[in-house]
Amino acid sequence: MKARAAELDAEDELRAKRKEFVLDGTVYLDGNSLGALPTAVPERVADVISRQWGQLRIRSWDESGWWTAPERIGDRIAPLVGAAPGQIVVGDSTSVNVFKALVAAVRMAGDPAGGRDEIVVDATTFPTDGYIAESAARLTGCRVVAVAPGEVRGVLGPRTAAVLLNHADYRTGRLHDLPSLTAAVHEAGALVVWDLCHTAGALPVGLDEHGVDLAVGCTYKYLNGGPGSPAYIYVRADLQGRFDSPLPGWNSHVEPFGMRPEFEAAEGAVRGRVGTPDILSMLALEAALDVWDGVSIEAVRAKSLALTDFFLECVAAYVPAGRVEPITPAAHGERGSQVALRCEDAGDVMRRLIEAGVVGDFRAPDVLRFGFTPLYVGFADAERAAGVLAEVLAAEG
Repeated sequence: MKARAAELDAEDELRAKRKEFVLDGTVYLDGNSLGALPTAVPERVADVISRQWGQLRIRSWDESGWWTAPERIGDRIAPLVGAAPGQIVVGDSTSVNVFKALVAAVRMAGDPAGGRDEIVVDATTFPTDGYIAESAARLTGCRVVAVAPGEVRGVLGPRTAAVLLNHADYRTGRLHDLPSLTAAVHEAGALVVWDLCHTAGALPVGLDEHGVDLAVGCTYKYLNGGPGSPAYIYVRADLQGRFDSPLPGWNSHVEPFGMRPEFEAAEGAVRGRVGTPDILSMLALEAALDVWDGVSIEAVRAKSLALTDFFLECVAAYVPAGRVEPITPAAHGERGSQVALRCEDAGDVMRRLIEAGVVGDFRAPDVLRFGFTPLYVGFADAERAAGVLAEVLAAEG
């Protein structure tokens, strides 16, 4: 397997990208939680702090482009999720953007008192999405219908206002069928909100192609924006005039410096803004996105599938039968960019893996997660991780 890994690395068209990240001897397979640091970021952030903030100070809102950063950076993310310019604005957290998108979707769907009074949510979603859905339901007079993604079609109907779904399951890495589920939601007359946290930067999404209404996502996973880097919200172009944010702020006002007491929403994706942009982390994200120059998301997806296939092959070859159980789908069309293994004493096993230089993460009660970021993870990393996993399990008896 080592020789095969070397061959695959030699053939990898993205291998040169690895040098654009700060890496060490660790096998880092936790990019599905926090991406590695791109080498361009420290110098750019130093300039933002020392020159833009330190010398230009307030002038940087105009002279350094701080004011337009949310839309400018949104347009850089857009090609990675299959969106035309002018539909993504960066800012706030994923949770805040889920709230904005979901409430706005219900409002666009029609008056809940008129019949559309249900919010369908993925029952297996990351917990925060469920919390937000419950809050949005209380605010809008709706009720939450929580079902597994495979059951969504069966609960859609004339009462459905909005549907909130994750593109990939954060535990298992299962990829959900965005095109067909979006079409099913539209057939029911409702709007869909997709959470792209575990797919943006790892595989093609096709927001415009598939007619997605609204989408949100974080930037600190496969987009490598840094801890707590700002999230983003996508509002399809033809819906922007109807997008009624539950969090109107001076930054989303048509005349932000007019300081008028009444709110009038700005045109376009700017409606997704709320307050003052978090400039330091936002411009760190902008620098991080430089690693995508010259990279196609299709090439990233091809390598992601090859990496996860190879890792699973190595696990099957090195780990005794019965010690771990892959719960990530084998089918490429159902797999994101992580591999999840069910394992007894998974928490302790992951701790030992990290001590041995292989960093993944653990999800209770028994899941080992390994995230494969194709821009900096190689096939030798996958082989080494499987080998160390086998050694750790053997040591445990």
